[in-house]
Parts: sequence; structure tokens; C-alpha cells
Amino acid sequence: MDALELDIKRLIIEALGLEDLRPEEIDSEAPLFGEGLGLDSIDALELGVALRKKYQLRLEANDPDNRRHFRSVRALAALIQHQSVGSQA
Repeated sequence: MDALELDIKRLIIEALGLEDLRPEEIDSEAPLFGEGLGLDSIDALELGVALRKKYQLRLEANDPDNRRHFRSVRALAALIQHQSVGSQA
């Protein structure tokens, strides 16, 4: 399991209080919302705040790409990697 993806899974569990879930039980490609992990819009807000704090992500509320970025753990990892590379340039 990719270290960043594992870290994101731990953050999801911690930030959203999902104590009954282990990081290994979250599929990196599974949808975070709806049928997958079952998160809702309130969870999205809480997760967004946690991601901003931990990874200094730049997220805009009206960004049409947010749905794609928050699709899965793997998509979030790609966003974090993209922004961290962009900030180092």
C-alpha cells in the first residue's frame, strides 16, 4: 500500500471518527461518497479541513474538479502529490 494513501486513510478515520474502520479496510479506488465509504457532504467539509491542515492543500469551494479530487483515496493522493510538486517549482 502506498504510504501517502495509507496516511490519507488514517486521516479519514481520525477526522471523521470512524473508529470501527481500519485503514486496510478502505479500498484506495473505492468511491468515498455514496456506495463506497458512504461519506456525505458534512464529511466532505470535515475531510477538506483536515486535508488543508495536514497537507496545506489549496481547495476552492466552487472548483468543479472537487468531485473528481474527492472521488477516492487514490484521487486525493494524486491531488496532494500534484500540489506538493507544484509548490516546490
